[in-house]
Amino acid sequence: MRLSTRAQYAVRAMVDLSLHSEGKPVALRDIAQREDIPLNYLEQLFNRLRRGSIVESVRGPGGGYLLARESSAILVGEIVATVEEPLTPVSCMDKGKRRCTRTAACTTHSVWEMLGERIRTFLDSITLEDLVRDARRRPGESEDQ
Repeated sequence: MRLSTRAQYAVRAMVDLSLHSEGKPVALRDIAQREDIPLNYLEQLFNRLRRGSIVESVRGPGGGYLLARESSAILVGEIVATVEEPLTPVSCMDKGKRRCTRTAACTTHSVWEMLGERIRTFLDSITLEDLVRDARRRPGESEDQ
């Protein structure tokens, strides 16, 4: 199982935003440059993050994006869920699609269900603040701030 670049880029961009905002809006072009993410792709991600109430946009000169709430209140799982398709380990568990007709008789259904729950629980156990704290401890990060 593999997350898409949407999830990877969104989490990286959110860490960058948190590291560089200092209470002021951060331009997406600056995040795109620092994180080597295509600007048009980042715009799409931040539209989703804005609709998900994770970031707020500020228009006009000096505009950009801010966190919608404290980094300690933003879970990595929330970021991923906002930009990614549902995290189900097998396609037969996807909501909205034709569900598996063998769920009641399937001996492996509970395994996939528990795996999906553990993935979500793990991602929800990490806050954006945790990642920012880790990024600040890494060599070279303080030079970029």
